[in-house]
Amino acid sequence: MKWILAAVPVGILALASVGSADAKGCIKGAIVGGVAGHMAGHGKTGAAAGCVIGHHEANKPKSNNANAQAPDKK
Repeated sequence: MKWILAAVPVGILALASVGSADAKGCIKGAIVGGVAGHMAGHGKTGAAAGCVIGHHEANKPKSNNANAQAPDKK
């Protein structure tokens, strides 16, 4: 019981000292992956993979057609 009372403040300090994480796409991917993994019997693995894939998809460069040249009008 005493170790719990000692561990809680250490955990709070550890979390407070960490800067804000860039979790763009991770939460959404983890939810989708967790549900899909749960259906297959591997919820935690699906959530982890979904987080990785969601983070990757969120950080992909956006396809921007503004740099495309307009066809010449003759």
